[in-house]
Amino acid sequence: MSNRSELLARVVGESQRHYAAYTLFNQALADRIGLHPTDVQCIALLDLEPGPVTTGEIARLTGLASGSASRLVDRLEKAGFVERRHDPNDRRRALVALAPDAAARIAEVWETPGKAFGAMLDRYSDEQLEIIADYLRKAAEVGRDQARRLGTETA
Repeated sequence: MSNRSELLARVVGESQRHYAAYTLFNQALADRIGLHPTDVQCIALLDLEPGPVTTGEIARLTGLASGSASRLVDRLEKAGFVERRHDPNDRRRALVALAPDAAARIAEVWETPGKAFGAMLDRYSDEQLEIIADYLRKAAEVGRDQARRLGTETA
């Protein structure tokens, strides 16, 4: 096997290990705050958005069907992590935003893991971090595209 083939196999294997470890971590974090792992991911995605979004946008961001996204928002609202607000441009439509204390509630649980991830990232140069960020962005795009493809393909 060539060096590149070995390196590509290593990247694939480490990606699989990373995904499995992240899935376990996300489950443990969700268990700690009493939510479903998908709910935690929704909170993280909402935190990245520049402002409130519709439930339809939450469905798109999470890959959930619209009914499932509505139930997710209901759970998060009941748990006090999100608020529904009237859309100032269309009063018939509701927008979903993180509750004012949601970030603080997550930060409390995230403090120790965040320090551990930060210490790991401190080992890399700015140039290496640029490459890692680029890889993660592109891998996420491929993952979303392939999830859509798998969801629309007939078996």
